[in-house]
Amino acid sequence: MKFFTVVFIILLLNACSHDSWQTASREPAGIASLPSEDSRAVIEFYAADAFSWRGWFAVHPWVAIKEEKAIEYSVYEVVGWQVKQGLPAIKHYQTATPDRYWYGSRPELLLSIKGDKASLLIPKIKAAIALYPWMNEYRVFPGPNSNTFVAWLGAQVPELELVLPFSAIGSGYIN
Repeated sequence: MKFFTVVFIILLLNACSHDSWQTASREPAGIASLPSEDSRAVIEFYAADAFSWRGWFAVHPWVAIKEEKAIEYSVYEVVGWQVKQGLPAIKHYQTATPDRYWYGSRPELLLSIKGDKASLLIPKIKAAIALYPWMNEYRVFPGPNSNTFVAWLGAQVPELELVLPFSAIGSGYIN
């Protein structure tokens, strides 16, 4: 029992010793092509370890889409604090760097589609985003959460052939 207590205390101290979300890195990871260097349409799905201790178990995913010749990506993600503020769960913003660290965690590129196929799928993704059924809901477990959102997009646009990692907790909520 002492062993488990010591391990628990060490893990707890480790979780508490990280930077706060306000100071954690949000720098670009250098994965995405810059719109100024690539005029093709682009669809990219990213995932990074969730912030703090949640990252031991789960990832936070998002999707970035850039229409042909666009100067920025449109990024869509679901965040719980939006709902707490009375806003829709889906956060949307424009950026030239959609591959930013998720509060200290480097993102992993889950899927990248460029060119004509991306041009064909972008309208379908936008339509699926508009029809997301849990627009005003968020629950860490079992969902709906950010993993539910990208799983929904993958289910609505099967041509994406999106495969989420095992740690995409909440992705099964759509079933």
